[in-house]
Amino acid sequence: MVAIKASGVDAFLAKPHADVFAVLIYGPDAGLVAERAERLAAKVLEGSDDPFGLVRLDGDELASDPGRLADEARTIALFGGQRAIRVKVGGRAIVTAVEALLGGPIPESLTVIEAGDLKKNAPLRTLCEKSPRAAALPCYPDEAGARDRLIDEETRLSGLSITPDARALLSASLGPDRLAARGEVQKLCLYAHGRGRIDVDDVTAVIADAGDVGMDVAVDAAFAGKAGEAASALRSLRSSGTPASVVVGAALRHAITLHRLRGDVDSGRSARAVMEANGFLFHFRRKDSVERALGAWSGPRLTEIVAKLAEAVATGRKAAGVGEAVAERALLAIAIEAARRAR
Repeated sequence: MVAIKASGVDAFLAKPHADVFAVLIYGPDAGLVAERAERLAAKVLEGSDDPFGLVRLDGDELASDPGRLADEARTIALFGGQRAIRVKVGGRAIVTAVEALLGGPIPESLTVIEAGDLKKNAPLRTLCEKSPRAAALPCYPDEAGARDRLIDEETRLSGLSITPDARALLSASLGPDRLAARGEVQKLCLYAHGRGRIDVDDVTAVIADAGDVGMDVAVDAAFAGKAGEAASALRSLRSSGTPASVVVGAALRHAITLHRLRGDVDSGRSARAVMEANGFLFHFRRKDSVERALGAWSGPRLTEIVAKLAEAVATGRKAAGVGEAVAERALLAIAIEAARRAR
């Protein structure tokens, strides 16, 4: 039984188990699944000159012809050595094909199966986790540590260093998909080629998502009582294709986070101390604004704000025609109330 924990996947990829000849790589991070499948196949074919050493099979085709996988896996390489077979799971089950592979003689090939997010009781996952001849490797969206390792890998390969502030902004700007994130970091390294160091301006110019930054501006302005800035940010976002309903969703998440952190303030800690302990939750450029909001809004009032924003989000989903107006009005109401409290 080889069910690899997420923390042990890199170690397995560096040194696959000798008695394993089928590896299921699965999870919601499709980019990470593909990257790890590529890495494993490349390791198998390392040093091989066989142009037919890598075979790609479609999962839906295997579902119609289950015996083909075992046949391919046991085909002897033209020039000797090991072959790699990559199977992309589609909408149809391939458990029968994998059972035929695992139940027969040991092949000369390593089969790498790429799948999406599989539940714990999914037949394909259960089969590979329980078989001594197979391994199951989970791939979940990158955590901060994994993003930092990715940044380190690409900057080192490019002969570049990166300032702490630039690293923080870059890490916060990268999405959860590993392949997409790596592509963004490679693009940044190419942009900074020859300079020796990546700074905040480089990241802002190449990576930072203007829509996300704009939403932060609108949300922070609303909670700070700056109705004019909030309205201006909303107009800018609307012109770039980001509706107010999306911004109010971001405001709801922000209000929920503030409410949770406000509980620490109410228990006797200062807003500064709470922010220092939880600063990783926010983009570093937002920390001062968030700290001020944390000190200005009480727990009970934040509870009411969460309820009103949730209602605005629900209204937008039920009635798209009025959802935009409701969302914009909800954000501006927060700004007006914050300005009134500040007087």
